[in-house]
Amino acid sequence: MSRLYGDQHRAFHDLFDTRRMADRIEQIAVATEFTPEAKAFIEARDMFFLSTIDHKGRPTVSYKGGDPGFVKVVDATTLAFPSYDGNGMYFSMGNIAGNNQLGMLFIDFEKPHRIRVQGTAEVSADDPLLGSWKEAELVVRLKLSELWQNCPRYIHRYRKVTGSRYVPRENVETPLCEWKRIEGIEDVLRPHETERVERAGQISIEEWMGRVMSGDENA
Repeated sequence: MSRLYGDQHRAFHDLFDTRRMADRIEQIAVATEFTPEAKAFIEARDMFFLSTIDHKGRPTVSYKGGDPGFVKVVDATTLAFPSYDGNGMYFSMGNIAGNNQLGMLFIDFEKPHRIRVQGTAEVSADDPLLGSWKEAELVVRLKLSELWQNCPRYIHRYRKVTGSRYVPRENVETPLCEWKRIEGIEDVLRPHETERVERAGQISIEEWMGRVMSGDENA
């Protein structure tokens, strides 16, 4: 019995005569443990795409970034990653709390190469790994169900210019999130954010959007 395919997939396999190919790919590519190669690849990434399911059953996709190593393969079937300060929605974290099915896509755009990870997850504010990441608010632990390497055929080649200045790093003060300086947001900020905005001063939404659209690193 297939770990990946249901009747809806089989219908397309039969339509395009790829049932044997699909079965062979599952046979040779799908793993249920993190290999040393997969661990090394995942822990070398500085970003990934996260797929979660919301309270209405709708799939959502988020970008998660950090410094290389911010995703940790804890053991052969477990990985963990931090949740940093964001926009206050806690959308991905809330989704995981309500539905533990998770998908992760790790890509190296320079090689190119990619690995897909699927499993069940839990989010915690008191995970023993919480202190492993500066300013982490929560930790997500994923228990692996399947992972597999995808064909790199359609991955465009890109090179990294620079890392985000907002990633929390040891011995460096994390910059104030600039959009929290926008006029009209001050009444919903938390006390420690209000203090920093008062020191830095406010900006208009037009100014902030101008920075975003121009690629200004201070956006």
